[in-house]
Amino acid sequence: MITLHHCVSARSFRPLWILEELGLPYTLRMLPFPPRALAREFLADNPLGTVPLLVDGDTRMTESAAICQYLAARHSPGQLDVPLTDPAHGAYLNWLHMGEATLTFPQTLVLRYTHFEPEERKQPQVAQDYSRWFLARLKAMDAALQQEQQFLCAGRFTAADVSVHYALMLAAHLGLATQFPDAVRHYHQQLEQRPAFQRALLAQHQAAVDQGIPTTPAPDMRPGKG
Repeated sequence: MITLHHCVSARSFRPLWILEELGLPYTLRMLPFPPRALAREFLADNPLGTVPLLVDGDTRMTESAAICQYLAARHSPGQLDVPLTDPAHGAYLNWLHMGEATLTFPQTLVLRYTHFEPEERKQPQVAQDYSRWFLARLKAMDAALQQEQQFLCAGRFTAADVSVHYALMLAAHLGLATQFPDAVRHYHQQLEQRPAFQRALLAQHQAAVDQGIPTTPAPDMRPGKG
């Protein structure tokens, strides 16, 4: 049985969505955000104190994009995965990892220096600069979507779409969605209509309720507030 350690709408939403797309059985262990501060016992499972943590037998993984790649390759070769023999393999890997490294990372700085730091350490200019940096990187995505029409690569939905979409999901929590280019906005809205996406939202909410964890999405958490 796969176990996913997860905070509501944190990066760990990526593997949760993949698990729902694949229809795999899994156990969802919910944690308060941030777990390294609010669930110190979790450090015994993951010394980083971060989510996701995916446990699949002897396999333990903590990088959300890598977990998506692992699950897609192991459980859906040629479906959510794009095999090495496919000409789109390079584009697939590029988008898969761009979702985290290029599109999500700058938003963590926006979140930190707008909301998570004490008042005296907040940096409005840093937040503004990295918001613009993120939005500028959407130009490549906009161009790809105008060419590919519906998905980012291989002419079909893949784990790369899950990875990139989480960055858009996070941007929506940060109030940046109104600045998406038209093709990106349409892509964002269409993917959120997928049944597996909707199931993942319901799964995390119900699991949080059942396990006594706050249901507020991690990007909306504020120091001192639930």
